[in-house]
Amino acid sequence: MTQTEHRHDLPHVVIIGAGFGGLTAATKLARAPVHVTLIDRRNHHLFQPLLYQVATAGLSPNQIATPIRTIVRHQRNTDVLLDEVSGLDVARKEVLLAGRRLPYDYLVVATGARHAYFGHDAWESFAPGLKSLDDALEHRKRILLAFERAELEKDPEERARLLTFVVIGGGATGVELAGSIAELARKALVKDFRHISPQCARVVLIEAGPRLLPVFAEALSETARSALERLGAEVRLNTSVTAIDAEGVELGDARIDSRTVLWAAGVASSPVAAWTGAEADRAGRTRVGEDLSLPGYPDVFVIGDCASVAGADGKPLPGTAPVAKQQGAYVADIIVRALAGDGERPSFRFQDFGTMATVGRKAAVADFGSGVQLHGFIGWLVWSAAHIYFLIGFRNRIAVALDWLWSYLTYERGARLITGPIARAPMACPAAASNERGIVRTGQEQ
Repeated sequence: MTQTEHRHDLPHVVIIGAGFGGLTAATKLARAPVHVTLIDRRNHHLFQPLLYQVATAGLSPNQIATPIRTIVRHQRNTDVLLDEVSGLDVARKEVLLAGRRLPYDYLVVATGARHAYFGHDAWESFAPGLKSLDDALEHRKRILLAFERAELEKDPEERARLLTFVVIGGGATGVELAGSIAELARKALVKDFRHISPQCARVVLIEAGPRLLPVFAEALSETARSALERLGAEVRLNTSVTAIDAEGVELGDARIDSRTVLWAAGVASSPVAAWTGAEADRAGRTRVGEDLSLPGYPDVFVIGDCASVAGADGKPLPGTAPVAKQQGAYVADIIVRALAGDGERPSFRFQDFGTMATVGRKAAVADFGSGVQLHGFIGWLVWSAAHIYFLIGFRNRIAVALDWLWSYLTYERGARLITGPIARAPMACPAAASNERGIVRTGQEQ
C-alpha cells in the first residue's frame, strides 16, 4: 500500500523533529488509528543531555545516539523521512519539503533550537556551540588538538594560549563542559605528555549573570561554583563578553588569550514562527495556546524548545528534555481523544520532577522542589542513574554505565580520538581561517 493510499484510510499525523518531544509523540501514537510520518534532517535521535561527554572524550557518539528507524521499526503505522522542512502552509495543511508538499490532518512541530549569539553571529566562527553530534566532535577535536599543539609549541605565550580553555555561559551545559574539561586536563591526560603539564591548563567559565545555574536554588548554585573551583576552574560572574576572536575573548577592559573558546550562553528557536506567521517571544519561540496548538489552527501543535509555554509560575517553561517529553505525550493524547470524538482539551500542565546538573566526576547538584536538594557524591549517583535510565536502548545503557564505572575507577577516557582534517594553522573554526584575528566588538552586554 502506498503512502497516498494509506492517507485515504487513516488520518495522517506528521511530526517534524525526532528529538525528545517529537519522538515521544510518535511512540505514543504507535497503537492509534493514524498514519504517522516522522521527519528529521538527521537519521538519529540524540540524547542531548550527554552531548558534552562526547565533546570532552567521555563517551563515543554511538553511545548517546540511536537510529530513528531502529526506535520505531516495530510501529507499523509509522514512516520515517530523512528530509529537511523548508516551511509550512498551515492554510492548505501541507508541509513544504525539497521540491514537494506533504499533506497532513494533524501536525506536530518539534524542531528544537539552535545557537544564539545575542545579535553577534560572527562570534560563532570563533566560539562554536553544542547542539549536535557534529558540534560535539568539533569540540572534541579542538580540545584535544590544543594539548597536542601545546606539546610541540616552543613559544611560552602561544603555549599558554593553547592551554587556556574559555567556556561562555553558566547554565547546565557550560558548567558541565567546564568541569569535564578541567577533569580531562588534571586527571585523564596528566601522564600522556612529556613536554607540557596538562594539569596546569587554565579553564575559565564566564557568566554574565550573578550566579551559575540560575534555575537552581541559590545554595546549589554556590555549591556548583565551589565544586568547579575545587577542580581548578576559574569562575567569573557578572562578566559580559564584548569581543571574541581567534586568539581569545575580551571582557570590557580585560582580555583572556585562548585558542579554544566554547559557547554555551544561549539558544534561539528554529524558525517555526516565521513559517507560520505566529507571534514569537524574545527567543523566537512560538507562542501557543494552553493546549499547545497554534492560535487559529487547532490541528497544528508546537512543542519542545520551539514553543513558548507558561508554567505554573507564569514564566516560560525551560527547554529541557522532561518538558518536551511531557508535551509530546500530551499532544498524542489530544489527537487520540479527537479521533475518538472527544473534543475536550485540558490545558497542558508540566509536572516538574526536578532539575539536575553534574560538576565533574563525583559531584552533581539536584533540586527536586519542596526543599529536597542533593549535591556532592549522592547527587552524582542520582544524576548518573537518571541519565542512564532515560537513554534509549538497553545496549546504550549498559555501555554508558560501564564507561562511567571504568572512568570513575581509572580516570581514563576511551574516546580521546581526533578525527577529520587537521589544519596546520592555530585553532579556529573554518569560517575564521581567512580572518584569523577578525575581531568583532560591541559596546552592548550579552
